[in-house]
Amino acid sequence: MLQQTRVAAVLPYYERFLRLFPTVEKLAAAREDDVLTAWSGLGYYSRARNLRKAAIQIAQRGQFPSDYANIRSLPGVGDYTAAAVASIAFGLPHAAIDGNALRVLSRLSADPGDIASATTRNRLTALADELIGRKRPGDFNQAVMELGAAICLPKTPACSQCPLSLHCAAYQSGEQNQYPAKLRKAQKNEVSETLFYIEHEGKVLLWRRDAASKRLAGFWELPGADRMQRVVERQSAGNFRHTIVNTTYKFDVVRAAARIVPPDLVWVAKDSLHQLPLSTTAKKALRCINLPMAVK
Repeated sequence: MLQQTRVAAVLPYYERFLRLFPTVEKLAAAREDDVLTAWSGLGYYSRARNLRKAAIQIAQRGQFPSDYANIRSLPGVGDYTAAAVASIAFGLPHAAIDGNALRVLSRLSADPGDIASATTRNRLTALADELIGRKRPGDFNQAVMELGAAICLPKTPACSQCPLSLHCAAYQSGEQNQYPAKLRKAQKNEVSETLFYIEHEGKVLLWRRDAASKRLAGFWELPGADRMQRVVERQSAGNFRHTIVNTTYKFDVVRAAARIVPPDLVWVAKDSLHQLPLSTTAKKALRCINLPMAVK
């Protein structure tokens, strides 16, 4: 859950998720739709699907794998997660490299490479593998993560409080704010779209993404102008912004009536919306309509 998501945003989801799926076996036996509904609002939904797939594999094995290669082979587990679990849970010497660790290592070695480059990341990972303590690798990884989160900050590093300051090449040269180097700036885009809230006899008009969709497969959405060619716009209900990677979407939410309902749209009972895996944009739009119970 913490991949690409802040701790404060994760906590309520984490607690609710564990109440719903308290064991690997419960998660493995759950329907995908129920897992997605519990995850709805966190984004990056492939994480939820992979978590369920991993639970199925672990349940079939009868235990969680205890070596790096088999941990890494679980669905959704990358190098960082595998190294963190291997070192913290099993005491294996694998360096866990996240953004905080990269920043610490970049400053420590005054590495001039672009932090977005795979070559630079590989070089810093190799450095971490050299430095990691063999006796307490889990403590090493957690210490580096915490150092980056609390002391070696992106813009105003607290170098005077850093236990590595005497060994930090960037600090010793007075150039700690020059690292890590970012040579390429990601292009940012803005897109404006309209979402229609169409209600009739206690039901709301929605469409569902195809199960094979590359993005948000199986999630329910409010229709936009691309799907509703013939609508009667009645009243603006509000607007909101939603950012995905480098694109910021400005959504206008409009109450409307449908002259013709396209065949791929479905009438869904308003009081059952909370049981569906709704996309984050659908949830935000429904809040504009003042339907908090539908998106709890």
